Amino acid sequence: MAKKLNSENPLVKHLIQENNIKTAADAQFLLKDLFKDMVNVLLEAELDETLGYEKYERSENTDNSRNGYNKKNVNTSLGKIQLNIPRDRNGEHEPIVIQKHSRDISDMEEKIISMYGRGMTTTDINEHLEEIYGVTFSTTQISRITDKVFEELESWRNRPLKSCYPFVFLDAIHFNVRTGGKVLNRAVYVILGIDLEGNKDILSITIGENESSKYWLKVIDELRSRGVEDILMVSIDGLSGFKDAIHTIYPETKVQRCIVHQVRNTLKYMGYVERKEFAPLLKDIYKAHTAEIAYNSLEKLKDEYPQFAPALRSWFNNWEELSYFFNFPEEIRKLIYTTNIIESLHSQFRKASNARSVYPTDDALLKVLYLSCINITKKWSQRIRGWERILRMLTFEFGDRIEKHICK
Repeated sequence: MAKKLNSENPLVKHLIQENNIKTAADAQFLLKDLFKDMVNVLLEAELDETLGYEKYERSENTDNSRNGYNKKNVNTSLGKIQLNIPRDRNGEHEPIVIQKHSRDISDMEEKIISMYGRGMTTTDINEHLEEIYGVTFSTTQISRITDKVFEELESWRNRPLKSCYPFVFLDAIHFNVRTGGKVLNRAVYVILGIDLEGNKDILSITIGENESSKYWLKVIDELRSRGVEDILMVSIDGLSGFKDAIHTIYPETKVQRCIVHQVRNTLKYMGYVERKEFAPLLKDIYKAHTAEIAYNSLEKLKDEYPQFAPALRSWFNNWEELSYFFNFPEEIRKLIYTTNIIESLHSQFRKASNARSVYPTDDALLKVLYLSCINITKKWSQRIRGWERILRMLTFEFGDRIEKHICK
């Protein structure tokens, strides 16, 4: 007597009865066979899309056509299967489901995670998967898949760092996050470093309540706990107390305030016409050949435009941190006088967040930023241009502080 099946899913019930499934091995074999058929259908659909017409149809809009199949063995999460890869006569077709040279298609989760990291919302991902692969996932399923990155994220955030970074750039970027029924502006603290080999790396991303020197102190102290013994120079924006926070952890580190931030803060006191006139004059300061010439230009501006003395006061109060870059040749000046290198990173974070005006949680924001970091750093394959010369200049300036770390 056949065993009564109580499955609530009529399709599952039908498959079990139709295929005489009695064991888990039988079920896996069936799934493997169904999966193979499904992928072959997807491959045919992809070629239809490339050619612009379906199998057994004709089209006057292309001189391309089907040209048989290639047999290909691939690994899946269900085991190895053999597929029929359709060919086109002109060799223009590029399969997506099974990419050329790929022998493993057990990576649908990786595809979803990659799309999430490139800024696609769960709705966007679902529409894309349905359009390209003919499969759908619920929002909960996609969230569960992308949540798998958290273990990897924690490992990344706690990984050991190099003992010395000649250049470190600190800045914050802000996002809207829903917390306790309210939408709050959250500060993401980002630290980017250039190591002694001239390679860029994102050292840390941390979410805090708001941007403050007290919280930066905590973030910087985490660098020390992860093995960073020395930072030669750090570029920062104009946040009050920033310098003290850095020197609490790294007392020998030289601080350079971002000139671009300083210029923006100066011009915000002026109207449009005044800014247009005054902005070129500020170049005489930060484009000067020496710190002395720059300071004389600053005093000249103050004397010629007494109405803007309040706007220039910050230049005088913070001159030591604003003028530090004048101690170096042009190659190093270009690296440290602005935090543009990290603001470029921020622009890529914003690009990945274009589809999201508000994040549902801090964790959702962290997932996107981490996955963006992975995508971004993959492209940082080359070190800073002219690094050999820059390192010689640094060795001349900092001597033993560099040598002891190179020898490690």
